Amino acid sequence: MSEAVPVHGRSKNLVLAAMIFAVAMTFIDQTIVSIAVPEIQTKLGLSATGVQWAVNAYLLALASLFAFGGRLADTLGHRRMVTIGVIVFAAASAMCGATPKGSLAEAWLITFRALQGLGGAIMFPAALAIVVQTYEVRERGKALATFFGISGALTAIGPIMGGFLTQWTWRAIFWVNLPVAAVAILLIALSKPVTDFRPAKMDYRGLALITGGIVLGVFGFQQAPLWGWSNPAIGICIAAGLVLLLVFYRVQRGTDSPLIDMDIFRNRTFLVENLVLGISMLVFVPLFLFSSEYAQISLGKQAKDAGVFLLYFFIGFAIATQIGGRMLDRVGAKRPVTMGCVLAAVGFFLWAQKVTTLDFGKQQWFIVLAGAGMGFMLSPASTDAVNQAGRYSYGEATGITQTIRNYAASLGLAVLGTTLVSRMRTNVANQLVAQGTPRGVADHLAAGLAQMQSSGSSGSGSGSGSSGNGAPDLSQIPHFYKVAFAQSTATIFYAMAGIMAAAAIVAFVGLKGGVAPEAVAAVDAVEVPEGGPTQGAAEATT
Repeated sequence: MSEAVPVHGRSKNLVLAAMIFAVAMTFIDQTIVSIAVPEIQTKLGLSATGVQWAVNAYLLALASLFAFGGRLADTLGHRRMVTIGVIVFAAASAMCGATPKGSLAEAWLITFRALQGLGGAIMFPAALAIVVQTYEVRERGKALATFFGISGALTAIGPIMGGFLTQWTWRAIFWVNLPVAAVAILLIALSKPVTDFRPAKMDYRGLALITGGIVLGVFGFQQAPLWGWSNPAIGICIAAGLVLLLVFYRVQRGTDSPLIDMDIFRNRTFLVENLVLGISMLVFVPLFLFSSEYAQISLGKQAKDAGVFLLYFFIGFAIATQIGGRMLDRVGAKRPVTMGCVLAAVGFFLWAQKVTTLDFGKQQWFIVLAGAGMGFMLSPASTDAVNQAGRYSYGEATGITQTIRNYAASLGLAVLGTTLVSRMRTNVANQLVAQGTPRGVADHLAAGLAQMQSSGSSGSGSGSGSSGNGAPDLSQIPHFYKVAFAQSTATIFYAMAGIMAAAAIVAFVGLKGGVAPEAVAAVDAVEVPEGGPTQGAAEATT
């Protein structure tokens, strides 16, 4: 049995298109919702805590259930689970758009946002596994470059789309998912993707442990900029989450049919690629938040215009993703992943030097360079990690990589968000002193302004393109505050450059050169239990 059922070129492209439409909703929702947060809060009368949970419930469910979604895909069938995921996500989106006004609004919106996260967690690993199994090893770089390139572009389009849709009604930012889901279901039905899967029992004990660990850890990171790291609840949440994850590891080692087979981390390439992805996600997701806030606060752009600002990043990202994917197919992952990390580090470093000019024209090419670096490494690293799955199965491997990426993104938002607030306190005070304000008064005023920015940053926990409901009114932001925020953003971008340099070192030292051999990815097929059906056959009889 071959690792992927032979598929003609046109059919392969149809499968790829179906999977892109399937996951499109999750990528759009990463950025589109936060644009409408202030209006949702006003129209529905939500509390500040309620609106924050409307954002975070989706992220918590998504991050904590990726491993579960990957396991379901590998045991129940990839096509079945991507279809169920699309339906769940679309239905939850419709219900979010139908949120009633009044006392029920808060609980309603939070519940269905969490259900959206569940749908995304079920859908994404299955969709990526289908693409992987549809294409042979030496074609996957190009295919997944297209997959991640288009998906990444949708993340950038989200704020622009959200800005225009919100002018009609905030409910449209959820309803826009319905036609996308309809196209995805139609394409899945037409392309009929066929993949291998292995029926097995679900490890619910492991599921409870990893879900609890991820939820507590991510929640702690999300709340840190708002509550402050000195709040004991932050340390308790993060520590408890880490303890549960350690227990999860120990339990998985002794479980016959584990949620995650920990032996996969004995594969050096898989381990290193996940380290690189985790380090880079400290930067990639927080970038959306901080660059968008900079565009709105320091450059005075509206939310939808801040989305256009991010498009420059994705111009470089989309082009470099295609080059990196093709390079992966020709020479392996080490070269594009290492080069991409280096380019991103240089791009962020040069960008940081120009943000205090408050002149977008002096920054745009460095924004493109930073985006190119991230695009160059992200798709090859993700593809190479999944290629190493072998008998551990593609859905499970994807679930692992996505869990690590989301956990790291939450950590990045927390640490960099706290750094931004700290630098704002210092920079605002220095700007006030330069204008003749006494140091004591300046420090007091700066503390209040920095705390206001902390509320705005944490309220946009998705790492998307909004300054949240706590950001200053754009029409009333004084020049000294714009300069102070630009100085603080420069510190963040310098930190991002350092993080990507660290990722480059890990990739250069840890990865081996050359293309992954066909046999590595083909092991999965021979591990299917004797008489075990392929997905196409199984789903026809169940």
